Amino acid sequence: MKKQPIISIVLGSYNRKTFLPLTIESIRKELTTTSHEIIVVDGGSNDGTIEWLTQQKDIITIVQHNRGEWLGKKIKRRSWGYFMNLGFKIAQGTYVCMLSDDCLVIPGAIVNGIAQFNAYESQHHKVGALAFYWRDWSPVLSLFHIGYTLGDKLYVNHGLYLNKALQEVGYCDEETYFFYNGDGDLCLKMWQVGYAIEPAPNSYIEHYPHANVDVRKTNYVQFKEDLAGYLKKWSGIFYDPREHNVGKIEEKHYQDLLNTGFLFNDIYQDQIKQNPKLVKPPSLWHIMQKKLRWKWNGLKHRLMQKLH
Repeated sequence: MKKQPIISIVLGSYNRKTFLPLTIESIRKELTTTSHEIIVVDGGSNDGTIEWLTQQKDIITIVQHNRGEWLGKKIKRRSWGYFMNLGFKIAQGTYVCMLSDDCLVIPGAIVNGIAQFNAYESQHHKVGALAFYWRDWSPVLSLFHIGYTLGDKLYVNHGLYLNKALQEVGYCDEETYFFYNGDGDLCLKMWQVGYAIEPAPNSYIEHYPHANVDVRKTNYVQFKEDLAGYLKKWSGIFYDPREHNVGKIEEKHYQDLLNTGFLFNDIYQDQIKQNPKLVKPPSLWHIMQKKLRWKWNGLKHRLMQKLH
């Protein structure tokens, strides 16, 4: 009997025909000698993505039409959690790697993560997930980072989950959030039952920040509602309204000698021609504002801890 794969790669996708082949190719190269399966959940793309996916014989494709109309009725939109659970629940790997469909795997990221998980297991350290370091790629390269959510608990944006841990916490919350904070919630559920989330210091991902701006604008409408639900659900558990301990980022310098992210460069140059403002780098003031905001939140958190 054939053994189950060591790792399952799960991606959600919608209208990313330009990016998805690059993402998939970076996964294939990374896992050439590792037993794996690739699962893509497509939200009903109409840009040729589905046709491309059905031609890829090494990909398990699930199509869940999440927009438009059918038989004269508007299709009910389903949440990010529902969407991702379609992939998570069929994954057979010991580990499940969650990636975006607009990112590139810097060589070594996934295999190093698997090795790190194995090391933790041999040390009897109960780890539910590993957070990969990532950054929004641009020709002016920035630092990689990982994120901490409510209660300053590490969460996974891109990274590995222990499949057993996903099952134990009941996978993603499909009801509380439409799009935002579902990943943070999933990790908090793991923290709550005794799993740790650890950083993966040898795993890096390049993310393209302008892959589908129109879709992100429609998602952003739900941001405040999702955040309110997130804070309410975890208030008194990991979130303290008095401290407003909503998390932080941890930055790290890493030089990718293979320049993996430059596979995005042709797309970047095309977007500059079509919409120069879209790829305009943030101003120094904007960058400083963001860093000061995180530092201020951290300072408030430390002051509140001293007062208590």
